[in-house]
Amino acid sequence: MAIPALDHATTRHSLAHAYWMARAAGLAVLDPAGIEAEATAWGFDEVRHFESSHRMPFPIEDTQAYVMAGDRMIVIGFRGTEVLKIYDWLTDVNTPPVPGPANKGFVHYGFHRALASVYPEIRDTVLKLRTGGQSVWFTGHSLGGALAMLAGARFHFEEPRLLADGVYTFGQPRTCERLLAAAHNTAFRNRCHRFVNNNDIVPQLPPEPVYTHVDAAHYFDADGKLHDSMPLLARLADRAKGVSADLFAPETDAIKDHHLSNYLAAFEKNLART
Repeated sequence: MAIPALDHATTRHSLAHAYWMARAAGLAVLDPAGIEAEATAWGFDEVRHFESSHRMPFPIEDTQAYVMAGDRMIVIGFRGTEVLKIYDWLTDVNTPPVPGPANKGFVHYGFHRALASVYPEIRDTVLKLRTGGQSVWFTGHSLGGALAMLAGARFHFEEPRLLADGVYTFGQPRTCERLLAAAHNTAFRNRCHRFVNNNDIVPQLPPEPVYTHVDAAHYFDADGKLHDSMPLLARLADRAKGVSADLFAPETDAIKDHHLSNYLAAFEKNLART
């Protein structure tokens, strides 16, 4: 089937909407002109860009994000980064957690700092552009997924009347510890959707038990089929299948599976089945 157009009127999760949020996450890597051109083509008439103005305490580019708004929908997208640029940082067990949004639990220090550099401007922009009760969606891939999850959490926990209609992340690393995750799972029940592609290495980092994931996870198996849940043993077997199918690939399966283009290909395969 043909992939349906982005539905600006939706307020619910669907496979098609998740696909569009993945594409929206991908817009964050474009330059401002590129984002504006795509946003206009998608039916949004207001676009704002954000970039941190101070040096980050870890080896990644400055935090970058955008907001695009229309009459029915507002989307906030955060830029991700390459695995090799954040791998050492994500595996550093000495990185301390800091208090989370509204002092609910704790969050990884690096993610906290990266978001803090742009969040006040993003929040004020969303509130200014939300003149007609538009739905609000946060999205991001990789590092951008962690920032999207945290931004949605700050948006609500710091001002409880503000609750995003959805938070979509793709290849998101573990971002917080169990207390914040539990509070987030309660507040964002049926609103947060975290997608993992087979052997993607980034969702396996930083290491447990200090950091954990928020719900709810959706898993693309080695054949690209989407599962809303998969038992641990079945998931381990599927990861082994993914590795064995790629023994001579130029990059490891764990890195290849992290590319947003492979998430989008999996979405398109599943949409074709519907």
